[in-house]
Amino acid sequence: MGQPKEPNAYEKQLVALGRVLQTLREEENTTVLVETTLSYLQTACDYSLLWLGLYDRLDHCMIGKGGLIPNNDVAFLNKRFMLQPGDLLEQVVIEQRPVGVPDLREEMRAGEWRRLARNLNIQGTIIFPIRYRDICYGVVLLGSSLWGVSPSAEEKARLSIVLGELATVFHKIEVDWQREQTKHPDEPLLRLLASLRSLPDFPQRLEAIVEETHRFIAPSRTNIYWFERKRRYFWRRVGNLRKAAAFSEAAQAVSGITVQEVGGFYQALVSDQLVSIGEAHSSLKAEVTGRLMQLIRARSLLAAPILFQDELIGFLAVEGNEPRIWADEEKRYMRGAAQLVALMAPLEDMEAAIQQTRSDQILTAQIARAIYSDEDWKSTLAFTARHLNDRFHTERFWVLVYDPDQRHFIVGYQSQLSNRRLLPTPLPPLSSLDFQTLEQSTEPIAIENLEDDLRFMAWREQFLELGVRSLLVCSTAPGGLPEGVVILTHEATRTWQQNERDLLQIVSQQVGVILHQWQLQRQTDQQNKIHQTIHWGLTALQQTTNVDQLEWSAMQHVAQILQAPLATLVTWQPGRRAGRIAAPVVGNNQFLLKPDTVVPVHTDPLIQWVLQSDELLSLSAESLSAETRQWLNAPGLGELLVMALRTTPEHQPMGIVLVADGPGRRWAERHLIALGTLIGQFAWSRRALILTDLLKTQREDLERMNWYKHRRLEDIHRVLGTGIRRLNELGTRQDALTGTRHQQILRQFGNSLASLTQVLKNEEWRMRIYKGNVALVSLLRRSLEQVEGVVKQRQLWTQVHNDFNLSISGDVLKIEAVLNEVLLAACLRSPSGGRIDIWCRPIDSTLLDLSITDSGVVEPRLLEELQAARSADLLAPSTLDQPPGLHLKICQAIMKQLDIELTFSQLEDGRVLTRMLLPVAAGIPLDSSISSSSKSSSLG
Repeated sequence: MGQPKEPNAYEKQLVALGRVLQTLREEENTTVLVETTLSYLQTACDYSLLWLGLYDRLDHCMIGKGGLIPNNDVAFLNKRFMLQPGDLLEQVVIEQRPVGVPDLREEMRAGEWRRLARNLNIQGTIIFPIRYRDICYGVVLLGSSLWGVSPSAEEKARLSIVLGELATVFHKIEVDWQREQTKHPDEPLLRLLASLRSLPDFPQRLEAIVEETHRFIAPSRTNIYWFERKRRYFWRRVGNLRKAAAFSEAAQAVSGITVQEVGGFYQALVSDQLVSIGEAHSSLKAEVTGRLMQLIRARSLLAAPILFQDELIGFLAVEGNEPRIWADEEKRYMRGAAQLVALMAPLEDMEAAIQQTRSDQILTAQIARAIYSDEDWKSTLAFTARHLNDRFHTERFWVLVYDPDQRHFIVGYQSQLSNRRLLPTPLPPLSSLDFQTLEQSTEPIAIENLEDDLRFMAWREQFLELGVRSLLVCSTAPGGLPEGVVILTHEATRTWQQNERDLLQIVSQQVGVILHQWQLQRQTDQQNKIHQTIHWGLTALQQTTNVDQLEWSAMQHVAQILQAPLATLVTWQPGRRAGRIAAPVVGNNQFLLKPDTVVPVHTDPLIQWVLQSDELLSLSAESLSAETRQWLNAPGLGELLVMALRTTPEHQPMGIVLVADGPGRRWAERHLIALGTLIGQFAWSRRALILTDLLKTQREDLERMNWYKHRRLEDIHRVLGTGIRRLNELGTRQDALTGTRHQQILRQFGNSLASLTQVLKNEEWRMRIYKGNVALVSLLRRSLEQVEGVVKQRQLWTQVHNDFNLSISGDVLKIEAVLNEVLLAACLRSPSGGRIDIWCRPIDSTLLDLSITDSGVVEPRLLEELQAARSADLLAPSTLDQPPGLHLKICQAIMKQLDIELTFSQLEDGRVLTRMLLPVAAGIPLDSSISSSSKSSSLG
């Protein structure tokens, strides 16, 4: 193979041309394109001056982009050269063909280039345009120091190729830039179509259209106005300022435009015309334009009508605060966006209907699910109230429950706004006509204006006071006896649509299931409560040991079971002709009765009627006689229940139970059964307590009587025995002294027999109190004489501390007997050689403290029971059932009967203290004193 041939200069030029052309085709950066072109010209052309300038069509000037200059004045090459008429550079730009100048120094049209040429000696010059078709993008200036120099045909060809390719690239860049800057309505519309499919409802779709429109056109405000046909005005439905704009801008946005104010604008929209108002242009008349722009507070407007089936729905508007020229692309977009809104508008009503139906179905389904779940019924009603009020745009939701016992409605549940008053309960009873209307109605009852409607007159005043003006009433059991009523109210007059009535009827029937379950649960709870109350009452009756407490407890339970404001007794003793009001339990001042009021039992018509009936009587207060009204005179009486206290037919009733409530009260059967059971048990318990108290009293009386008689007989036996012994001793002696002693003994026998006669004749079954006086000294002397034998036997030391000569008032024999008993008890419990002190201390002019102290031993339990009385269980063992406790207990009872206090206690030093507070006889001065002390002493 031969050696490769060295390329000649022509081939090198072609290679350089090819490289620069390839670079120009591949490059898109303007700076790189200019630098590449200048670099090629410097190497391919032999000129001392090289300059490339780009043409600015807007400012009509050349902008220097660099080149080659002999003095390296780079700043000059990058200057901006304004083109003037007749200028050499302007000629090249306009004619778009090369221009040659033999001597640039002498060219008058060269401007600044002429001065440069003179300074640098530039003569022959040629200026080539950089053009693509009829568009000039710039020029290239080539200057030489030789006169009249011009490029050869080959250089012109290379320059034409390079500059033509550069112009082509410039044109491509410009077209791309313009394409990027040009608005394309199809792109945002396509984006809208893609995004609208995923939005769930019509309002969100309108917001998306407003946002995309504002983004594409970039006005001051973008709004969609909706047309209200009835009142003929446009109202702003959606706007971009709602979320994004400042408050000052939002305040400028108009909320509504009436057709009367802008009739021409309305006619243009109805005619499907795009309304364009911009800088020095308006598609409307001047007066309409001025009024419209004043209303919307804007200086430019582009409005596209929203029409569906030739009916105006509204318009899409972009508003500017400054004058603006609206581009065709913007107008086309507005047309398209408005037509999108028109296509979607009919779906709004359909979606609203579907959504409403779906919400109603969800509501009824959730209510049904809540009914058959374990959720609280109040939560279910709260959920129902919230959704129904939202659905019907009402303020109140009421559920009224019918009480068949009272024949009125009570408020079972109510929901209202926080600043609204509650509906009072219970409501007044409905008239028979209104109740019949409610019972027979098979659909909700709609009242549009309560003030003009005559239905539900009993409730009208209360409803109006709460601000209710219209309401929808539905029974929970349409066509039948209602267990409850559901009511929706509105504070303004309004009409109720059929679909609203249908929905409320469905919901009311579901609420009826809740009320039915609630009523059953309520009845069960009431029954359980009644059973518990009866059990509790029976237990309380069995545990109560006091008749008064028993009566109060029984009446409280009766009032609680019947929920009545009055429960009381009228009681009497068998054989008595008068009774009294006892244990009145009053829950209302209207039912106050005066306690212990005397009631004529044998003549009162009500009591005689009750006594002749074996069952519970129910009667009205209107049927009471005037005689009964004299003691049964509570102003609130309306309905009464009366029953006698019966046990067995052989027993006479000793009272009646009376229960009362206001007019119209109805008594439930379960309450009457419970009441009969409780009254029967109460009658037995009360009779048992009375019998127990009576037997207990009789037993105590007999115990006291037996003790007292026994002691009296012992005294008489002792006196008679002593007298007989003395008579026997005197039988052998017959003198005057003997006769006197006989008379004394006979007198003692007479006195003893007289006292024994009094006891046997007047106190056979009950002790009687005989008032008398006795000197304290005599009382103490006789008592010490009674225990003298025990004192001597046990060698006891007795001492009486008495500084006063007093007399004691009272039943002397019983006081002396008790004093003898307590002294004997003190002697018997004292140890041999012990000490017994008797202290007499006047408390005042009416009382004497007689205290006996001894050093004996006493059982602590005996002292406790003597102080606090024995246990309530009479069958339990007690120290008071046998002596000495029995005797001391009887002494306490006798002294209590005489109104004298007798107590037993133990001092801190261990001595036993027996204390009696004896009444002092009136008129006896406290001036004498007496005292004695001995191993065995008596007063004489």
